[in-house]
Amino acid sequence: MSNRVSKFATACFSLIFIFLSTLATASPVLKLSLTGSFEDNYNHVSEALEQNRFYVIFEPNIGNSLSNFKERWGDEYNQNGYDEIRSLVFCNPWYVNQVINKDPEMAALCPLSVTLLHKGNQTEVMFLRPSTLKPESPAQEILIELENDITKALKQAQRTDITK
Repeated sequence: MSNRVSKFATACFSLIFIFLSTLATASPVLKLSLTGSFEDNYNHVSEALEQNRFYVIFEPNIGNSLSNFKERWGDEYNQNGYDEIRSLVFCNPWYVNQVINKDPEMAALCPLSVTLLHKGNQTEVMFLRPSTLKPESPAQEILIELENDITKALKQAQRTDITK
């Protein structure tokens, strides 16, 4: 009987170790895909952020900026062939205040951004997960909440894409 319990305990420990290892190696970048025109996808993401109290404060058109170097960079220019590269820079004052209250160093997160890469009929939305930057931060609990709220908004934009 004790051999059976020992095997069960070993199996449980192994499963927990595998699960925790997977969490530790999870990508710090959240990546979501949207199908359709870039302008529609961009608008869905922008609107979803705003609806979830993340206020867009700047909209850099990275693709336009990079295109100024097309001739200079030659074969090195846009090797992945993206049609559009843009970002949405946003902030939520309440979260900024909460993070600064707990860990002023993490004020470096503000403002946050998402980057949209578009090719063909597909837009990839990239977001750097705040909770992965400094796991020992005293603000970690609020950073996880912030990340979850932004993820919710981005998935809302993704669902909008599917219903169209």
